[in-house]
Amino acid sequence: MGFIDGKWAPVIVIIVTNMITGMVNALIKKVLDGGISHMIIATYRLGISTLFLLPIAYFWERKTRPKLTISLSCQLFVSALFGASLMQYFYLLGLSYTSATLGSAFLAILPALTFIMALIFGFEKLNLKTKIGYGIVLGTLISLAGALLFTLYQGIPLTNSQEHGTISNNHTGRENWIKGCLLLFTGVTLFSSWMLIQAKINLNYPCPYSSTVILSMFGTLQCALLSLIKTRHVKAWIIRDELTIVTIIVAGIIQQGMCTVGISWCIKKRGPVLTSVFSPVVLMSATVFDFLILNRTIHLGSVIGSVVVVIGLYVFLWSKSKQIEDCKIITIPTNTVEEEKEEESRTNINKGHLLVMPMTP
Repeated sequence: MGFIDGKWAPVIVIIVTNMITGMVNALIKKVLDGGISHMIIATYRLGISTLFLLPIAYFWERKTRPKLTISLSCQLFVSALFGASLMQYFYLLGLSYTSATLGSAFLAILPALTFIMALIFGFEKLNLKTKIGYGIVLGTLISLAGALLFTLYQGIPLTNSQEHGTISNNHTGRENWIKGCLLLFTGVTLFSSWMLIQAKINLNYPCPYSSTVILSMFGTLQCALLSLIKTRHVKAWIIRDELTIVTIIVAGIIQQGMCTVGISWCIKKRGPVLTSVFSPVVLMSATVFDFLILNRTIHLGSVIGSVVVVIGLYVFLWSKSKQIEDCKIITIPTNTVEEEKEEESRTNINKGHLLVMPMTP
């Protein structure tokens, strides 16, 4: 057995994937501060991801890919609208008003937010009469409280940075900060909705690579059209800054492309619960990258909010994992009893045959 199939390989892949996501978010924030349109970044990123994943999807799933019907195409179009174009429109715009750390903090509450929406639309059921049910609700509320604290309270700066004055010049006042938080929350909510939509699509089109390629293709076209709302000059699409070019290529190939493949593989190997447990790594990675590489200021409110979000997330995920374990415990004895009855029935039949056989000629 190779290393890629080892016990710790999925954990390593999950951690690395989330670290890359946090660092790319910090780089995109740096590029956005330079004045480039956030929808131009989204369009290029999705386009690069499409070109990167297209050969993988073609060769890997060419024998298992079902026929793409008009109905499935419409579903994938809606999926791209929620999970790619509109999500990035709001999320990247919110990121331009705030920071990569705050953007990653909102991504850290994604599992709890997705669970709430799954409850609303009937994808999940919750028994509030049990301790596990209370734990799930408590973890969700703590995570949301941490994000709210992160939003409304900046606190004193814990580090000295030359970057703080630049942010004040670009986005003055508390109103822009709150506006950015609302935009980030809208983007994450759309992403949660996309997960529920994509879960339905996967039942009829169980090809993650091909599905991602089609989604990215639709998302590229949608983002290009949305970008016309703000920018209609061809010159705006011509990028000469080296950092911007490198950031877009890294975001398209590594984050949007390879990380999606890595997450899909981890979910297949260890399930979605273990995969989502490490989402706070995005927040920590973005914070460290912001401070060490981009020399951004870290505020007390960011630290306290991050800690609260992480605590709430792990309370939620611990309770959710216990719920899954309890379901398995309940299911296993039932199956065992049925198997025992079936085995007993087979034994009795065999005994009957043994008694009858000597009497036959």
